[in-house]
Amino acid sequence: MTAVLNAGAARVDLVPRRGLLLGPKGWAAVLAAALSVGVLGPLLNLAVPADSAWHLSDYHVSLLGKIMCYAICALAMDLIWGYTGILSLGHGLFFALGGYVMGMYLMRQIGTDGHYKSELPDFMVFLDWKELPWHWALSDSFVATLVLIVAVPGLLAFVFGYFAFRSRIKGVYFSIITQAMTFAAMLLFFRNETGFGGNNGFTDFKRILDIPIATSGMRVTLFSLTGFTLIGFFLLGRWIVNSKYGRVLQAVRDAESRVMFTGYNPLGYKLSIWTLSAMMCGVAGALYVPQVGIINPSEMSPAASIEIAIWTAVGGRATLIGPIVGAFFVNGAKSWFTVAFPEFWLYFLGALFIAVTLFLPQGIVGLLRGRRKNPEDRA
Repeated sequence: MTAVLNAGAARVDLVPRRGLLLGPKGWAAVLAAALSVGVLGPLLNLAVPADSAWHLSDYHVSLLGKIMCYAICALAMDLIWGYTGILSLGHGLFFALGGYVMGMYLMRQIGTDGHYKSELPDFMVFLDWKELPWHWALSDSFVATLVLIVAVPGLLAFVFGYFAFRSRIKGVYFSIITQAMTFAAMLLFFRNETGFGGNNGFTDFKRILDIPIATSGMRVTLFSLTGFTLIGFFLLGRWIVNSKYGRVLQAVRDAESRVMFTGYNPLGYKLSIWTLSAMMCGVAGALYVPQVGIINPSEMSPAASIEIAIWTAVGGRATLIGPIVGAFFVNGAKSWFTVAFPEFWLYFLGALFIAVTLFLPQGIVGLLRGRRKNPEDRA
C-alpha cells in the first residue's frame, strides 16, 4: 500500500504546476523593452542630431517596426506550433488579410490627392471602375477598420479550423492544406476583378486619421505602438501557457488521444488558440502596412508563411521569447546579407534552418538556457 501511495505521489509531482506570469528578472526585462520602444527609440530618432553616432535614423525605425510585426507573427506561431503541436504553413494569409484591411482604409484616406484626382483609388480609375465594390463599404471608417482587422482573419481561421479539426486532420496533412489555402488566396488576390489592386496591391499612402503618414512623428508613433503591441501579446501568451487552458493545450500537443480519454474535447481548445493566433497575425499585418508603405499578394505566398515557421524554430519553440529572438535574428541577418551579399542570402537561410534542425532542435534560446545549466543538469 505504501508503494502504491508513493507511486501516486510521484505521478502527481509530474503534473506541471502553475507558475507566476513573470519573475522579477522577467518584469525588469519587460520594463526595459517598454522604455526602449516608448522612450529611448523616439528620443534617439527625434532628439539626437542626425550627424550623431547615437542617432536612430528613420530607416532603422521603420526596419525595427517591421521586424517587430514579424515577431508578433512568430509569437502567434509559437502558441499553435510550440505549445499545441499545430504546424501552420498558411499564417502569411492572416497577416496579409490584416494588412489589406488597413490598406483599404489608407487608400480611402488618399481622397482626391491621387494621380487621377478621383474619390476612387487610382487602380480602380485605371480599370474603369465606376463605384466602390461592396466589400469596400466600411473602409472609410477607422473604427470599423479596427474591428475588421481582427474579425476577417479570425472568422476565416474559425471556419477553416472548425472543419479541419472536426475532421481530425493533423500533422503534415494539416500543414499541406494550410499552404494550399494561402496559395489559393494569393491567386485570388492577384486578379484585378476582385478589387484588391491585383499584382500591385495598395501603395502610395498619404494619411492615417487625416495625419500625414510620411513624417518622423508618425513613423515613431507606429514604431512605439508596434512595440507595445508585441509586449502585450507576449504577456498574453505567458498568461495563456501558465493557465489551466494552456496546460491542456500542451497536453493536446503531447498526447491528444489521452486528453480525449480523460474527458476533454480537443476541438474547442485547438480551434480557440488557432483563431486567436490568426487574429494576432492580422494585427501584425495592420501595423506592418503603414510602416512599409505597401501591401500586395506576395505577402500571401507560401514562402512567407514558411519563413514564419523558420523564425519560430530558429529562436526556439515553446519558449515565447524564442520566436521573438528568431524573428530579429533572421530578419536582421537578412537586412545585412541582402545588402552585403545579395546572391548568397537564400543559401544562408537554408543553411541556417538545416543547422538548427540538426544541431539546435531547441533553437537559440534553448542553447543559451543549456549553457547556463551545470554539467549534471545537462546530462
